[in-house]
Amino acid sequence: MPDTNTPEMLNDLLGSVQVFSSAMREVLEEKLLRETARGRLTFSRLKLLKLVAFTDSHTIGEVAAFLGVSNTAASKAVDKLVRRRLLRRTEAHADRRASELSLTGEGRRLLSAYEAARDKKLTEIFSTSVPEQLSETAARLDRLTANIVDHTANPQDLCLQCGIYFREKCRLRELVPRTCFYQKHKARKAAESGVEGAGGTEAQVQPPAS
Repeated sequence: MPDTNTPEMLNDLLGSVQVFSSAMREVLEEKLLRETARGRLTFSRLKLLKLVAFTDSHTIGEVAAFLGVSNTAASKAVDKLVRRRLLRRTEAHADRRASELSLTGEGRRLLSAYEAARDKKLTEIFSTSVPEQLSETAARLDRLTANIVDHTANPQDLCLQCGIYFREKCRLRELVPRTCFYQKHKARKAAESGVEGAGGTEAQVQPPAS
């Protein structure tokens, strides 16, 4: 065994991660989305529905940050989902520049149908996998991701590394000083409703101990 990781080994690792990601996206996620949504949703719009389902209220700037697009593109994406009656958009009372977004009944049914189909397919695919091995693989990937993500970034910067796969117990949040998008909104909602201990301590992640 070599004493150090060679560029060839690291390229093989990155290639394997990319192939896995592509398989998940193209073979699993997009195929299931076509079957359940029947052309009504692109994957980026599915991400937007998922975002609203978790956090309920956003500015267009936050939507743009989550989708990785401009504010204009984010606003157009919201409008398209509104026209298809999958999303509601109302002007926030406190800030006229902000929009309060919520899923319609049809939007929730569509998202639920997709997630049920995805969970069923994933259960079939990983039926022979040992749970402990899957957990260890996830932990290793989180540690590798933490090594890639800039540790000196401003903790106020949004992470977004998990995309639509929000996890209550995220190892990356523990390893990298970044604000978690989901936990930020969860803490805000808890503060607005007067609920204590509902994730507010995780809204801003502190740097790991050295």
